[in-house]
Amino acid sequence: MPDPLSTLLDLLRLERIEENLFRGASQDLGWGRVYGGQVLGQALSAAGQTVPDGRPVHSLHAYFLRPGDPSLPVVYTVDPIRNGRSFTTRRVVAVQRGKAIFNLSASFHDGEPGFVHADPMPDAPPPESLKSSSELAEAWARKLPEQFRAKAMSQGPIEIRPVDPVNPMKPHVTGPTRQAWFKAVDTLPDEPWVHRYLLAYASDFHFLTTTLQPHGVSWLTPGIQIASLDHAMWFHRPFRFDRWLLYQVHSPSASGARALAHGHFFDQEGNLVASTTQEGLIRDRR
Repeated sequence: MPDPLSTLLDLLRLERIEENLFRGASQDLGWGRVYGGQVLGQALSAAGQTVPDGRPVHSLHAYFLRPGDPSLPVVYTVDPIRNGRSFTTRRVVAVQRGKAIFNLSASFHDGEPGFVHADPMPDAPPPESLKSSSELAEAWARKLPEQFRAKAMSQGPIEIRPVDPVNPMKPHVTGPTRQAWFKAVDTLPDEPWVHRYLLAYASDFHFLTTTLQPHGVSWLTPGIQIASLDHAMWFHRPFRFDRWLLYQVHSPSASGARALAHGHFFDQEGNLVASTTQEGLIRDRR
């Protein structure tokens, strides 16, 4: 049986059907719809496979249009908008049952020498001192809905170690900031695309859950509906995703049933390697 990390890498490699047409399998994480990070990572992979080697992605902007069906594959159509001397731009539409469920615009850049500055890394305890999400879940997973239970307690392809873990069964009011360490569970190939696309996949974790913290509810609170609306990401510096990265997420605003969150990934040397932003739907139907 393949290990979870190999399965995820295969999920991101995609099947090339035609010159600018790709097909990807779907995974079911128990939510009844495709995880947003899956289509984000797969769409980025589809775009990247039409770009010259040695020109990595530096930014992406995406919209989640419809819930994806995890029982069906996803077809990705790539539009090669621009092939410049330094930058390449691609647009990708993800389709199921003939309807667009997601679209993405991504820009790829050779990389050049220039000015350098970055925000400092925030204080955080080292990952070795923290428990993983799967270890923490053992204390309360029996109360989870059955479709989540096994996945919550098993070790997936990405190890996550929250700094201040929140029990979704017993949420309480806290500030709109969350920290967690992220890392692939095993050594990854040296290809840069593997690390960037896996980080894109992982970047959708902890976003909207952070926006619920000031309200003392969680994604498991009856009557609470959450869904990603859009997602943006910028890759600043080289990194390896098989080494620990600190993800700090902060939500500056929620109103009109929508919430905004910003995220920053830092390596253990203190370098800011990527930034993220997402707006999501957070409905209180109670």
